[in-house]
Amino acid sequence: MNMKVNLAGVELKNPVMTASGTFGSGAEYGEMVDLNGLGAVVTKGVANVPWPGNPTPRIAETYGGMINAIGLQNPGIDVFAKRDIPYLKQYDTKIIVNVCGRTTEDYVEVVERLGDEPVDMLEINISCPNVKEGGIAFGQDPKAVEAITREVKKHAKQPVIMKLSPNVTDITVMAKAAEAGGADVISLINTLTGMKIDINRRTFAVANKTGGLSGPAVKPVAVRMVYQAANAVKIPIIGMGGIMNAEDALEFILAGATAVSVGTANFHNPYATAGVVSGIESYMKKYNVEDINDLVGAVR
Repeated sequence: MNMKVNLAGVELKNPVMTASGTFGSGAEYGEMVDLNGLGAVVTKGVANVPWPGNPTPRIAETYGGMINAIGLQNPGIDVFAKRDIPYLKQYDTKIIVNVCGRTTEDYVEVVERLGDEPVDMLEINISCPNVKEGGIAFGQDPKAVEAITREVKKHAKQPVIMKLSPNVTDITVMAKAAEAGGADVISLINTLTGMKIDINRRTFAVANKTGGLSGPAVKPVAVRMVYQAANAVKIPIIGMGGIMNAEDALEFILAGATAVSVGTANFHNPYATAGVVSGIESYMKKYNVEDINDLVGAVR
């Protein structure tokens, strides 16, 4: 059986990777998960300078998922390059660095720094608020999506994945904008904006008031958006949003995703990614599927 998939010329041994922000930069899970068994490790967001993140509380459980308002806390590119990349290089897996920023210049600075580092791909998180545009996220305006994609591509030495926000009216417009800007791959979905109120304390469950909803509750929305995007663009798609097991992952693949990312499930079950890999293998054996690529977009 062939489990290998190709993303813009980067070959992954299997289609399973981690979702940014749920797996640290690998070391946090290294004792429990054999990173050699994953197609890729996607790091938490990395900015040009350290970000402290939002005030606490920053996480709240919800029915079928969770809300987070971490605020992309990270140590910055200098610490990341010195500490995290060497750790990941010990393993036979692809390294995908998630990049965040508050202005286009922030993104470009990190992308340029990573050009000389031994990483395989860049995932650009455009759900960050664009400071220069009054705080609206880059990913909520198709013109901004195309513009930042084009600018990042000018400076990037590795293939570029644009991570799309689901908090939009029509996901296909955003997917096409990323493709028009030169994106090599798109990944979706990022979290849905949600809110939880603590009725006993009569206040917001997270200090930020709103946060990103993830977990099984968002999966049907995510599968639908991946399907729509896959039918709107010609570039590969990484699907994510509520994947807890192999069955969930296969839904995304059948909807048109070439690869999948496992996120919130890692908090509930640190071994989730390995289980998804073995589950896909079992499915392929059961249905005599010789090549995982035959399943990509098989449901029309």
